[in-house]
Amino acid sequence: MSVTELRARGAASPAPRVTADALLQKKLAGQPITALTAYDYPTARLLDEAGIDMVLVGDSLGMVVLGYENTLPVTLDEMLHHTRAVARAVRRAFLVADMPYGSYHSSARDATRNALRFVKEAGAQAVKIEGGSTRAELVKRLTDAETPVVAHIGLTPQSVHSMGGYRVQGKSLAAMDRLCADARALEEAGAIAIVLEGIPRELAATITAQCGVPTIGIGAGPDCDGQILVFHDLFNLTFAPPAKFTRQYADGAAFFTSALDQYRDDVVAHRFPNDAESYHLPREVQSALVTTHPRARKA
Repeated sequence: MSVTELRARGAASPAPRVTADALLQKKLAGQPITALTAYDYPTARLLDEAGIDMVLVGDSLGMVVLGYENTLPVTLDEMLHHTRAVARAVRRAFLVADMPYGSYHSSARDATRNALRFVKEAGAQAVKIEGGSTRAELVKRLTDAETPVVAHIGLTPQSVHSMGGYRVQGKSLAAMDRLCADARALEEAGAIAIVLEGIPRELAATITAQCGVPTIGIGAGPDCDGQILVFHDLFNLTFAPPAKFTRQYADGAAFFTSALDQYRDDVVAHRFPNDAESYHLPREVQSALVTTHPRARKA
C-alpha cells in the first residue's frame, strides 16, 4: 500500500502555467528555457515543483524505462499511458509528448488522429515529431487542427537505421544548409519550438539566431534558447556510459544500491521490521490471546 499523497484535481499551481507563448517570451527576453524528460508521476512532480519550464514525455522511455534497445519499438499506447501519468503531476510546466515511431509515418489522417489523442486523452499541451522539411506539411496540418507541434531535427533517434547509428549531424556545409532550411520550413509551418539534437555548436547558434521560435538543445551546445536532457542521465540511471553532452548531477545508482543493500541485510538479519514498525493487538485482546493460546508471543 502506497502512502503517496496525490495532487487533488484542479489544485492551484504556485505559478502560472507555462504556455507556448511563455516559452517564446523567454526566447525574446534572452531567458534560458529549462526542459527535462519525465515518464511517471513522481518524477514529473519533482520536475514541476523544481520549476522546470518544459517536461517532455520522450520516447526515450523505451530504453530508460522499458528496456528496449532503441526508441523504435515504443507503441502509441505506451506513450499515451506514460503521458497520462505525467499529466496528473504537472501543474506548471509545459507538457510535450513524443509521437512514437510509426504513429505519424503512414498517413496524415492517422497522424492527426494520433496527435489529437495526446491532447484530448493524455493531457499534453503539444506533441513532438522528428524530421525536417519533409514534415513541414504535417506540422501545418496538426497546427491547423489546433495541436501545437515541437519539431525535432539533427540527430533524430527514430531515424537510427537510415542515419547508420547515433552520429552527429550537420558537419559539412551542405548538411548545415539542409538543417537551416529544415528549421525555416518547420517554423513557417507553425512549429512552436524546435529541438536541435546532436549538431555542432556553431550550427545550433546559427539556427537559433535565425529562428523566430525557441530552440531547445540536446548535444547542440550552449547557444540554444533552452536545454533538455533525459532525466536518467542526470542521475546515472542508464546503466550505460554517458554521452559527451550529458552531465551527471547526482549518482542515483549508488544511492539506490546502498539503500537496497541495507534493506536486504536488515531483512536477512531480522532487523526489519522491528517492534515499532509493527501493528499490535489491543492489550485486552493480547491478554485473552495469552490465555487461550499460551504459546502466543507477548508484546
